Amino acid sequence: MTLDLLAIRDDLVSIAKLLGDTIKTKSGGVTFEDKKNSVDLVTEVDKAVEALVVEILNEKYPDFDFLGEETYVPGVSVISDRPTFIVDPIDGTTNFIHRFPNACISLGLAVNKEPVVGVIYNPFLEQLYSGAKGLGSYLNGQRLPLVPNTRKLTLQGSLCGIEWGADRDNENYRVKLSTFDNLAKKDGGYVHGFRSMGSAALNLGMVASGAMDSYWEGGCFAWDVCAGWIILSEAGGTIVNGNPGTDNCSLTTRTYLAVRGAQRQEQTEYIRAYKSQITGDLDYKH
Repeated sequence: MTLDLLAIRDDLVSIAKLLGDTIKTKSGGVTFEDKKNSVDLVTEVDKAVEALVVEILNEKYPDFDFLGEETYVPGVSVISDRPTFIVDPIDGTTNFIHRFPNACISLGLAVNKEPVVGVIYNPFLEQLYSGAKGLGSYLNGQRLPLVPNTRKLTLQGSLCGIEWGADRDNENYRVKLSTFDNLAKKDGGYVHGFRSMGSAALNLGMVASGAMDSYWEGGCFAWDVCAGWIILSEAGGTIVNGNPGTDNCSLTTRTYLAVRGAQRQEQTEYIRAYKSQITGDLDYKH
């Protein structure tokens, strides 16, 4: 099957803009439910937006599969080799609930389990990231990265994206905290600082733009990273497994280290240096 990735990207841009107004209008005035615990939240808007995305995409692409956060069924929903739309209707739901202006709709397409098209739209700040395999990636029409990054990529000189995650009472949380400590302290990574967008997709967009140097995460699902993955890749960045010991990574790995565009040798050394500060494996199999 030959796909017109440019046309698909443009269709996803149209959907993101159409539903972005709904997300912006409803923010701050919704009720919400706990999904897994009191910081893993979902609203009626998440569900309504995903239902509209499914309706629009099924009409235009009836032969494609679909995987969305709100319709995902553990143990049943899988990503096949078929063209599959992978969707997060609102990434950054906690921000959305609090009307903190870092929430987005994230629309991705994977083929053979690899991201090939991605669109991320933050309607609050009118930030539209888009990308397609072999066609580059853009922020509001400007090619990414936004400017040629002549600053050498080093761990000590980097601004790092991190998130705390919803699980805050287990070994994964302890690994995250001790790793953050290692990265921050003077006799460790001694990085310039940390930033948390509250949205995996927007974190990846910031790395793609060159505004952040990296983003380390564990616990995400395919819908959190699919769109941002191809946008970052087309901007010269890379994503590897977030655990020490292996760089092998896929949409279902659930642990990721994303690194901005730079010379390949710099990226390789950065990944090695970053992983030397990680204190253990993140495990999301259970």
